[in-house]
Amino acid sequence: MLKKILSITGKPGLVKIVSQGNRMLLVEDITTGKRFPVGMRDKVVSLGDIAMYTEADDLPLPEILDRLHKNRNGEAIDVKSLQANDGLRELFAEIVPDFDRDRVYVTDIKKLFTWYNLLLAAGLTDFNSEEAETPAE
Repeated sequence: MLKKILSITGKPGLVKIVSQGNRMLLVEDITTGKRFPVGMRDKVVSLGDIAMYTEADDLPLPEILDRLHKNRNGEAIDVKSLQANDGLRELFAEIVPDFDRDRVYVTDIKKLFTWYNLLLAAGLTDFNSEEAETPAE
C-alpha cells in the first residue's frame, strides 16, 4: 500500500498516485482529497522505498509503521509534546531499539511520526499490505 503513497520534497503532507502521464503524475492529497499534477522536476519518494538505519541492517518504513501502530494501539502521536526533553528519540527507541543513533536524526523521527499521524487520519493502517495491481479497463 505504501508504494502508492508519496512524499514530495518541499510540499507538506502525503499524496497518493491517481494516474501517470507522460512526464508527470496526477496525485491526490491523502487528507484533503485535492488533486494536482507533479512534474519531472519535483523530487518524489515512495514511502514503500524508504528505510531507516539500524545497527544491524536498514529497517523498511512499512515495518516501522506497523511496529508504531501496535505500540500506540492505533492512536495518534502528539509530536509537539514529545519534542521537549528528547521524547521523540525515547519513543522511537521503544519501537526500534537498535536504531543508529548517529545517523537517525530527530528531524527524521519527527517526520516519521507526522507521516504516521497523516496516514491514520486518512484511514490507512495496513502498512505492509501489497495491493494487487489490476489492469485499467
